[in-house]
Amino acid sequence: MPIRDHSFLLCLVWITMAQLLAQEEKEKTTALKDLLSRIDLDELMKKDEPPLEFPETLEGFEYAFNEHGQLRHINTGEPFVFNYKEDLHRWNQKRYEALGEIITKYVYELLEKDCNLKKEILPVDATEGEPKSFIYVSEDALTNPEKIMVLIQGSGVVRAGQWARRLIINEDLNSGTQIPFINRAKEEGYGVIVLNPNENSLEVEKVPDPAKKPSPDASDEPAEKRERKEERESKKKKDFYEKYRNPQKEREMEHIPIRENSTPEEHTLYVWDQFISKSLAKNIFIVAHSYGGLSFVNLMIQREAEVKNRVRLVAMTDSVHNVWHQEANKPIQDWLREHCCNWVSSPEPLDTLVDPMLNDCPRVSAGTEKHELTSWNSFHSIFKFFSNALKDQEDESSSSPVTTRSSHRTKHEDL
Repeated sequence: MPIRDHSFLLCLVWITMAQLLAQEEKEKTTALKDLLSRIDLDELMKKDEPPLEFPETLEGFEYAFNEHGQLRHINTGEPFVFNYKEDLHRWNQKRYEALGEIITKYVYELLEKDCNLKKEILPVDATEGEPKSFIYVSEDALTNPEKIMVLIQGSGVVRAGQWARRLIINEDLNSGTQIPFINRAKEEGYGVIVLNPNENSLEVEKVPDPAKKPSPDASDEPAEKRERKEERESKKKKDFYEKYRNPQKEREMEHIPIRENSTPEEHTLYVWDQFISKSLAKNIFIVAHSYGGLSFVNLMIQREAEVKNRVRLVAMTDSVHNVWHQEANKPIQDWLREHCCNWVSSPEPLDTLVDPMLNDCPRVSAGTEKHELTSWNSFHSIFKFFSNALKDQEDESSSSPVTTRSSHRTKHEDL
């Protein structure tokens, strides 16, 4: 065979092989693309959400309070870590809430064992099966002839004896609980009543009733409202499924209201009627934080004459009350200006007079811009505020048996 023909055949074979290889490579690429198109990359990025099951004790969480009242890990000594599992915010939040419930029980134990307070069940005439709440009182709360101190917390998850759960967990017991107020009040001869305004209902697991489940067409809701509701629920579910491969289902709960204590305002009014107003104390002093200030103003509106006659002074800390929205009359507003002081969050030094946006009662700086810290930061100032008023009362009694309305006015500049 001539060399030329041989070379031609080699070229032909080479070209054919190249074409076959190219075809094979193309088929592989097509197959790979087809495979990738079937893989949900978002699904691969999803995480398996751990079960929403948590320890029931501090020891189970491996945390304990040290000698300074700080929550620390029993092995590492480190503060509490919220992001225990990275990128699992809902699970971390549920873990935090579970720890918070344990903290609540821990504070109750401190109130009973360390502060020697006793629990009073509400309503006072509660039957065995109905939902109940409770408050804490000192032994002499109703019999102390001179003075009692009433503590009212703000709204939210905090319960009796707490100012702020976040402070208890992240800072210490002194700043986050009412225990320093209780101990000092008892040392200075006050009876003590600790309200529990956020314990408003009994939480029980909801039992689904298929017989009562309405069909979409039979619903009394307007179609547009129902569609918006379904859209919100759909988006909520979608958000969960976009994050987790197996989102854990939460138990459905329902709340059974506690009679005459179903709101903070109701609770404050009830405790006044059943306990505070029945005390023998000549002077009632009140410390009210945040929403507690609003509850007190509501109490004044409901029991104006009684409160004016019995309450000596009110120390508020970053109160959210509003005498105009709450429709307090002018005599109540005048009384608040004379008998109340509100320590508000502010960058100004402690006890510096702050120009009020609402001229209802004097406002002074709590020396902090953190709302939850205002009670603890004002601790010494509040006791000075009360003791000055008692001293003035003693001086007035010893100098003259006759007193006037102006003699009862609080001298806020003494702060």
